Amino acid sequence: MSQMDATDRQLVMLLQQDSRLPNAQLAERLNISASACWRRVKALEQSGIIRRYAAVVDPKAMGLRFEAMVHVHLTRHDASALASFISAIQSRKEVTECFATTGQADYHLRVLCRDIEAYNAFLESFLFLHPAVNSATTNVILRQIKSDAPITG
Repeated sequence: MSQMDATDRQLVMLLQQDSRLPNAQLAERLNISASACWRRVKALEQSGIIRRYAAVVDPKAMGLRFEAMVHVHLTRHDASALASFISAIQSRKEVTECFATTGQADYHLRVLCRDIEAYNAFLESFLFLHPAVNSATTNVILRQIKSDAPITG
């Protein structure tokens, strides 16, 4: 998709608000035909603008009452150590997001656990045992101010 127009942008906003809207309702809200709407959605998917559709789940309702941002400092930055660390992080269900960033920490992890004891087990039996990890700093999340904000262009 070379360029998004105003209708495409509005379509993306509607799908971010409710990805289960039927094509006919999307088309009606956009004031376009159902077939034109379907073609636009397919083009947005094929171009990678729409990566996937998902349900937004409340972690607390799932029994995950402990949430933290963990700032990880690595001891080594060679390719094999980084690949090993990334692979290990991707395999852990507690890590819901991981960002490689500039600044003091090498990686920032969003970690969800049942409770503080489960988080401590995550640290002691996994994170601190990884050979590439030098240290980690934890910021406990007290409350979420903003999340799942629609992406606009």
